[in-house]
Amino acid sequence: MELRHLRHFVALAEEEHFGRAAERVFVVQQALSNSIKNLEDEVGVPLVLRTTRRVQLTPAGREFLVGARETLAQAAQTVERARRAARGEVGRLTVGFVSGLAFGGLPEIVRAFRELYPNVSVDLRELTAQEQEAGLRGGQIDVGLMLLPVRDPGLDSQPLWRQPLVAALPAGHPLARRRRLRIADLRDERFVFFPRHLRATYFDQVMRWCSGAGFTPNVVQEAIEIPTLLSLVAAGVGVFLPIQFFERLSLPGVVYRPLEDAPLIDIVAAWRREEEEEGGPIVRAFLKVAQEALGAQAGG
Repeated sequence: MELRHLRHFVALAEEEHFGRAAERVFVVQQALSNSIKNLEDEVGVPLVLRTTRRVQLTPAGREFLVGARETLAQAAQTVERARRAARGEVGRLTVGFVSGLAFGGLPEIVRAFRELYPNVSVDLRELTAQEQEAGLRGGQIDVGLMLLPVRDPGLDSQPLWRQPLVAALPAGHPLARRRRLRIADLRDERFVFFPRHLRATYFDQVMRWCSGAGFTPNVVQEAIEIPTLLSLVAAGVGVFLPIQFFERLSLPGVVYRPLEDAPLIDIVAAWRREEEEEGGPIVRAFLKVAQEALGAQAGG
């Protein structure tokens, strides 16, 4: 049974006239008559009573009209779902992110994306950059939010945000009285830091920066989570060099100071290259929203 036959039947039932119905569906009257006849042959019962003045539905035709309208409505919904999927408006997206972005960047992206694409289910997974690259390769996640560099040649990436490092100091620290610092000002300080195996890119970039200033940080305590590291700062164990957006994590006993010569840390979105063909519309929609959301933050 063809949808066009159903459309022709509904038009005839509503217009009650072959000529008007034919004009409505943009066919000649004879073609419409043949279409209705073919439909009746397929159903096996008469659907319309033909008179010289008007067309009336048989009892079977009235019942068939209800189902025909439902079928056409369902077909239209199915077509629209396909079109929305092609535009990235429905479906499921799994996003990996490094833990620090939970304090700045990730909330803005997810909030904006859900407002624009409420019918896309977003699954968030907190992962290291290495875990994200493995997850992207294996198809466990669709997009990764991480720091540069992205090492896997099978992945594409797009810059989202650039943020400088800042100094996190105990509130009573002498350097906290200054408005701005240079990294060389911290050469004699004790540091708290991530274990290198968890944040290798970040760790190495900071170490190179400090080395260029003529010293190697004296790391006296390591911790896995950002709040733990900042708690250690508040306790006076050492200083820490977080990315600027961690200033949003206000903690009693911790003050943040800008560093004049701080390097910029690149935050990127990464995805599988073949994602352009496999579920690409949703990924592209997410990337566009992420770029706009973080661009607005940077502009503010």
